[in-house]
Amino acid sequence: MTEQTYWAEYAWLGGPVEAGVVIATSPDGRIRSVAPGVGGPPAGCVPLRGLTLPGLANAHSHAFHRGLRATAQAGGGTFWTWRHAMYELAARLDPDLYRALARAVYAEMALAGVTCVGEFHYVHHAPGGTRYGEKNAMGEALIAGAAEAGVRITLLDTCYLSAGFGRDPEGVQLRFSDGGADAWAERAAALRGDATTRIGAAVHSVRAVPARALDTVAAWAARRDAPLHVHLSEQPKENEDCLRAHGRTPTRLLADHGVLGPRTTAVHATHLTPEDIALLGESGTAVCLCPTTESDLADGIGPATGLRAAGSPLCLGSDSHASIDLLGEARALELHERLRTGTRGHWSADQLLRSAAEHGHAALGWPEAGRIEPGALADLTTVALDSVRTAGAPARMAPYTAVFAATAADVRHTVVGGRHIVRDGVHQLVPEVPRALADAVGALRAAR
Repeated sequence: MTEQTYWAEYAWLGGPVEAGVVIATSPDGRIRSVAPGVGGPPAGCVPLRGLTLPGLANAHSHAFHRGLRATAQAGGGTFWTWRHAMYELAARLDPDLYRALARAVYAEMALAGVTCVGEFHYVHHAPGGTRYGEKNAMGEALIAGAAEAGVRITLLDTCYLSAGFGRDPEGVQLRFSDGGADAWAERAAALRGDATTRIGAAVHSVRAVPARALDTVAAWAARRDAPLHVHLSEQPKENEDCLRAHGRTPTRLLADHGVLGPRTTAVHATHLTPEDIALLGESGTAVCLCPTTESDLADGIGPATGLRAAGSPLCLGSDSHASIDLLGEARALELHERLRTGTRGHWSADQLLRSAAEHGHAALGWPEAGRIEPGALADLTTVALDSVRTAGAPARMAPYTAVFAATAADVRHTVVGGRHIVRDGVHQLVPEVPRALADAVGALRAAR
C-alpha cells in the first residue's frame, strides 16, 4: 500500500460539515492527517467531489439472499412462507457458486459506499450435511469474495443445531448444522483473519441453538474477544415457542447463558418486552436494525428509541438484500419511528450516520473504523451533492441531504484502507458489476 492524499470538497467529521478537507493516508491504510479549509485540490491530491463520510458498515448480511431479489417480493405470505424460498436457494449453493455470488454482492455494496460487511454465515456444509474436504470451504468462499470486491469482512460463523425447540435439523437445515456445539467451535476455530478479515461468532437464534449450547458459543467468542451476533425476537412465534420451552423470553434466555454484553449485537430485536429492552441496554448489547428487510418480511417495527434510551448502540444492516442501501436504512430508522409514534425528529442526521458507520464498525469488531480522524482506518465514501436527488440544498445541510434524499446510486467514491475501490461510480476491481450479479444469480438459480 502506498501513501495517497485525497481532497474532499465537503466532509462530515462527526459535527458541522467542513469544506475543502485534505485527508492524507499512510502506507498501513490509516489516516495520517485531516486538514479542513483547503480551497481547492492541491497538486497530487485525488479530488472527492460531494460529501465525504466515513465508510459505511453493513452489520448484517446474508449474501446468498441476493438471489431472491424481486422474486421473493411477488405474492403474499409471511416470514415463514418466505423462508421456504430462501431454503430452496440455500440448497443450491456450493463453494464456487458462493464465491462468485459473494464477489458480486460485495461489489454492489462497495458501489453503495459500504466498506465493511458483517456476513452472518450458516451454510457450512454440502447438501445432506456432508462435509467438504476443506471444512470451511463455504466460509473461505465468502472471505475470498470480499477480498476480490475490495471490502473488509467480519465473518460471523454461525452455530445452527436445531430446527426448533427440541427438534432435529431436517432437509436443507442439515447443511447448517455441525451436529453439536463443540464440533461447531472446533471448525470455526480453524478460520483465520487477515488485514481485511476478522472472525466472529453468531448464535443463529434461540430456536436453532439449544440452551445448553449457548454457553459454548458465548465462551468461544469471549476467549477470542470476538464479536458475537444473534437473531433475536424477529417474529412473535419465536417468543411464544421460547416461553413454552423455557418459561423465559429469548432475551432473558440469552442473558442467563452469558450471551449478552458489549461485544454482542442482537439483530432485529423487533418484539421485545420492557424487561428485554432493559436487559439489552444495561448489558451494553448493541442492536442491528434492518428496516428494509423488516418491512419486506412484515416483521414489524421494533422499539428503537426505547433501546437507545436503555443504552444499546444501534447499527444497520441490509440482511436479505431486498435492496442494498445503507443511507436508505438510516432514513428508514427515523421514518419507521415517525410512523410508529406520529411525531418527527427522533434522530439527527449525525446520529443516523454514526449508526451507519461508527456503531456498525464497532459491532463488527473494527473499533478503529467509522470516523474520519488521524489514526482511523482510511475508509471513506463520497455522496454526490449534484444529482437530481441531492442538488439544491445548502452545503451545511449535506448530512441531511445524504440521509433523507440520497440513495446508494448517489455514491461516487469508495475508499478502503486508502485504496480507491469505487471511482466516479465505477468499481475498480470488478468490471461490469451488474453483469457479474446477473451471471452469479443466474448460475445459482440454474443449479441443482
